[in-house]
Amino acid sequence: MSRVVLAAADEELALRVKHAAEGDVTVLPPGRLPAEPTRLFEQLVDGELPDVLVIGPMARIVETLALASRLDVQAPGISVVMIAEPTAELWQAAMRAGVRDLLPPGLDVPDLRTAIDRAGSAASGRRRVLRPVAETARYTGRVITIASPKGGVGKTTVSTNLAIGLTSSAPQSTVLVDLDVQFGDVASALGLVPEYSLPDAVHGPASQDTMVLKTFLTQHPSGLYAVCGAESPAAGDGISGDDVSRLLASLAREFRYVVVDTAPGLSEQTLAALDRATDVVMLSSMDVPGVRGLRKELDVLRELCMIPAGRHVVMNFADPKGGLSVRDVETTIGTGVDVVLPRSKAVPASTNQGVPLLQSGRKDPMAKELRRLVSRFAATPLMKPGRYRAKHRAAS
Repeated sequence: MSRVVLAAADEELALRVKHAAEGDVTVLPPGRLPAEPTRLFEQLVDGELPDVLVIGPMARIVETLALASRLDVQAPGISVVMIAEPTAELWQAAMRAGVRDLLPPGLDVPDLRTAIDRAGSAASGRRRVLRPVAETARYTGRVITIASPKGGVGKTTVSTNLAIGLTSSAPQSTVLVDLDVQFGDVASALGLVPEYSLPDAVHGPASQDTMVLKTFLTQHPSGLYAVCGAESPAAGDGISGDDVSRLLASLAREFRYVVVDTAPGLSEQTLAALDRATDVVMLSSMDVPGVRGLRKELDVLRELCMIPAGRHVVMNFADPKGGLSVRDVETTIGTGVDVVLPRSKAVPASTNQGVPLLQSGRKDPMAKELRRLVSRFAATPLMKPGRYRAKHRAAS
């Protein structure tokens, strides 16, 4: 039987679905349906993604369709079954949103079983097409890839601060990988003088044994581990996508969080990092060229089915005088913006000193928003939720 998650259902429907799925059902607690797949998956205790997501009639239709639409892009290997009174208009909207099946609320157990089996088979088929089964094995750690179509948008600043913030949540359990193979400067941003670099980590004995690999990492005073960039562009040129894939797989078995700082664009190494990612932070500067580039990159990744379930859109260098609002950006890229980082005078000094903002403890609007980003991943929240939505909307 397929693994089923049930949301927005009363006890009677939950009982029918459990009988139909022969007990392999996770029932989410009542409450408003999350708009983002990531928020939905955070409610799963074991972290395993379902084959079938059944959404009951207690959810608002607009919320169900919005979630289904995002799942269709971010997690196409999950089939969504919607339970609501079927009408011609709703059928059309549901199909456009990627809903696999639309079922009436009073459906009996045998018909529910047939629908769930059908949805599970469809999910299995889509996963085989999207990626071989051997490559979808779930790793222990969470691989967070920071990507952007353009340079100069603050990827390294965001990557280092995210890694420092996650280290506060999970000491000794976070590693940062500098995957800008030619011009990476994570070591400089963290004030590190590494003995070993990325080529050492992917070639030789470190590539064969995880225990040896850990001795090739550079440790930061905060407890963060780092795979620092190559010493020269020539040394970095010898790193392939397969090298990156093996490295991230090994690190994810040893660390709770693997943060990956990539080069601009979609290089072979960046695509390998996206392929291994459980989460991707899509970063752009808040200007017209940056936003247009982000839209193009999102379009390409959607076509390649390489946007993981955890997708986080972050806008950097936000300025009220810049002429763009969050709503303008969302309209252009066709999806929501999750975190807005304001332009800050503290960042250049932080970079030059090799001390990330979240390490320095400075009270700065940028640091506050970086903590919001960290809180999307951290097992122990770094700040109280609740004010984020109001702040986010105020920026638009």
